[in-house]
Amino acid sequence: MTDRVEHHLCPRFERTFLLLGKRWNGLIIRVLLDGKGRFSEIEQVLSGISGRMLSERLRELEHEGIVQREVFSEIPVRIEYSLTEKGRALASALDPIQNWAEKWLE
Repeated sequence: MTDRVEHHLCPRFERTFLLLGKRWNGLIIRVLLDGKGRFSEIEQVLSGISGRMLSERLRELEHEGIVQREVFSEIPVRIEYSLTEKGRALASALDPIQNWAEKWLE
């Protein structure tokens, strides 16, 4: 008989991967690591994302405290998205993934 070792994931680690692994979230964060962006600019960089999906993901990331939305009272109204301190802290996790991808994926 083989003894079975039980493994448990840290709930915070699991929650992080569920958030970052959700389609588009990691890519949106990656785009915003380069600086502020307007909705249309982010949408243009992420070819294939619908406006509806981008809006939904930005709201979710804002709710998580990763993205902030700034509204400028101009005509027309200008809205910019940027990373919070919490969001910028993800650079130290995403940069090694970028390096890995460049080395191992075609």
